[in-house]
Amino acid sequence: MEVITLACGNGGEESSRLINDLFYKYFGNSELIKGNDSSIIDINNEKIAVSTDSFVIKPIFFKNGDIGKLSICGTINDLAVSGAIPKYITVAFVIEEGFLLKDLEKIVKSISNEAKNNNVLIISGDTKVVEKGSCDGIYINTTGIGIIPKDREVLDYKNIKSGDKIIISGTIGDHGTSIMCEREELGVSSDIKSDCASLYELTKQILKCSNNVRVMRDPTRGGLATTLKELVDSSGMSMRINEEDIPINDGVYSICDMLGLDPLYVANEGKLICIVSKDDSTKVLEVMKSLKVGENSKIIGEVIDDNKKKLYYKTFIGAERILEKAKGEQIPRIC
Repeated sequence: MEVITLACGNGGEESSRLINDLFYKYFGNSELIKGNDSSIIDINNEKIAVSTDSFVIKPIFFKNGDIGKLSICGTINDLAVSGAIPKYITVAFVIEEGFLLKDLEKIVKSISNEAKNNNVLIISGDTKVVEKGSCDGIYINTTGIGIIPKDREVLDYKNIKSGDKIIISGTIGDHGTSIMCEREELGVSSDIKSDCASLYELTKQILKCSNNVRVMRDPTRGGLATTLKELVDSSGMSMRINEEDIPINDGVYSICDMLGLDPLYVANEGKLICIVSKDDSTKVLEVMKSLKVGENSKIIGEVIDDNKKKLYYKTFIGAERILEKAKGEQIPRIC
């Protein structure tokens, strides 16, 4: 690879290659190369979760959210699925000259509201303005800080065991499909909207319910399949998911079929994957379904130990195919 392409930001194969071959080459350390949603650092015997993210979504305003809400939810979710209690966020803006002040105020209000709803404080920030044409309206960068309770084990893919169940907290592909429809003005009559939402209450209840949660992830860029394949590669365990069990909104399925997209690789912004012991899977599922944000949760598969490090996808007709990380760029700039 000699130049950066849009595919380098897809969260899939090209992103992994860029991270592994360039960033890990120069920045690599034992915590960073774990590739978790948050890094866990120990300060005076306190376990602190830290995550950073940038948001370049287009359009800036969309059904069920905007770039401001997305930046806070996305940051909180990276902390929450790591088992942390989100506490603090920093927010930095890169704003294009000529950007409407009323639109900026809408975005800032969204940030404020979402932070307050999650008892998170905005503690620092930065603002830069660039010449017209130097960026596309507005970009946002955040850093989130959370605390992992002392009595809580750090979630780690190393804890994944054969027989563990894989749970998804709801329908997949809603966010990416919604953004594509709005951006391209497809004129499709549909009730599809982004699933942008904070997952902290959900993770809190999951971890309160079970001490046998192995790991959680939020399947954003690259979708469900890419996120699970990353866990397969990291843990060394194979996984099998079942097509008939994966919840997909009818509208999402139809639009993806029309555009030649695979919902398994379409981004989500309000869903999580939970891998939990078989014995605790039923009670965890019940707790997830009791919350609005997890009402469509389903067990979609299990971990298997066949020494092959594969992600298997069992179709409706009983056939089986192997899933890899996303390749190319299905839908750019969805977060």
